[in-house]
Amino acid sequence: MDTEKKKTKKKKIIKALIILVILSLAGLAAALLINLYVKGSTKKRLLDAGTAARLDGIDCILVLGCEVKPDGNPSYMLEDRLKQAYEIYRIRYEETGIKTKIIVSGDHGQTFYDEVNAMKERLKAMGVDSSDIFMDHAGFSTYDSMYRASEIFGVKKMVIVSQEYHLYRAIYIARTLGIDAYGSGMGDPYVGNDYRAVREIIARDKDWLKCIFKPKASIMGDKIDIHGDGDVTND
Repeated sequence: MDTEKKKTKKKKIIKALIILVILSLAGLAAALLINLYVKGSTKKRLLDAGTAARLDGIDCILVLGCEVKPDGNPSYMLEDRLKQAYEIYRIRYEETGIKTKIIVSGDHGQTFYDEVNAMKERLKAMGVDSSDIFMDHAGFSTYDSMYRASEIFGVKKMVIVSQEYHLYRAIYIARTLGIDAYGSGMGDPYVGNDYRAVREIIARDKDWLKCIFKPKASIMGDKIDIHGDGDVTND
């Protein structure tokens, strides 16, 4: 009798393990398919700086923040994003006479860590007018940056600047939220790129799900006219 019970228990365990493996494989397959969908649906919207600069009717260039060094200077990744944004700004101004507005969106949730002022100061040093640079102090995530661009700044069409691996997700979120978004950036030759590639797959899946429900950004606030004076966002 005990032997029969043991056999029955063993069969149940094996069955449970098989179900667990099947569910895990199904979950992995779904995650990979979502990742491919997000990339595939936005790939054609990745543009070089010159092509991005010549788009008609864009409200702004949005630069996504990332690490700032302890001395307050942008990290290598962030510096490259700012250079790309400036190049688009420069080409548009030289060819059309239009000074395009720039939103720098990043983490400024604590007094001792400030991505957005570091970004603005660097762009000013490159030659961008202070009044053309808006700071989004509550861009705590890619989703929050896109949501606030739409709901706080009233952006309808924009060019997002970041590294290429990041742009697929940013463009996807922005378009889901009603913004006609394009991306312009660079590769990922920096230390830790393999880790970021894996993490980004998870992030794409997470934000794909988030875009179904469209929750508000972590912090909202008063509306700001993107066509006005960027210095209203100074702190």
